[in-house]
Amino acid sequence: MTIKDDAQFGAEDAEIIRQEVGYRGFFRLLRVHLRHKLFKGGWSEEITRELFIRGHAAAVLPYDAVRDEIILVEQFRVGAIYEPGSPWLLEVVAGIVEEGETAEDVVHREAEEEAGLTLNKLIPISTYYPSPGGCSERISLFLGEVDASLAPRLGGLSDESEDIRVHRVPRQQAMQWMSEGKLDNASTIIALQWLALNREQVFN
Repeated sequence: MTIKDDAQFGAEDAEIIRQEVGYRGFFRLLRVHLRHKLFKGGWSEEITRELFIRGHAAAVLPYDAVRDEIILVEQFRVGAIYEPGSPWLLEVVAGIVEEGETAEDVVHREAEEEAGLTLNKLIPISTYYPSPGGCSERISLFLGEVDASLAPRLGGLSDESEDIRVHRVPRQQAMQWMSEGKLDNASTIIALQWLALNREQVFN
């Protein structure tokens, strides 16, 4: 058997044979039957994977470079309801990209709705798949410059059942929370690590 270490695969190297809708609600669950090329050469047998379709999202870490403060939002998250800790998580601002919107549109809108803030400048950080083993979602992540002194204590839209507490946090405190594991979601950790690596060159 010869392993093809230099193999470069793309979209044309995977084939969807058929798919079925397992669930359709606010999100969708597909059952996808497929095959794909193998590193050792040839094609795989037909395999079946369940794929959670939830659209793409955009997230932003609001940062006040003058005060060296960040804004985090705290809200209930059903995904953490079975964990022994609290299902109320501290996160960056985020939202789903709707049809006709750009990722930039979303973070500007969500910053106002969730945290009551206007983003004065937007800096791209990364675009990534948070869980590509079973979810199609791709997240575009930004840092947004804000005046943290204008942040309210509460945010969110009541007609979307949002109940959000807004936190003004010194940057070093947020970094300490991250090191202690108090911040435990990917977008928040990635954004804070990016800020730690790039703050001096971007804001000085």
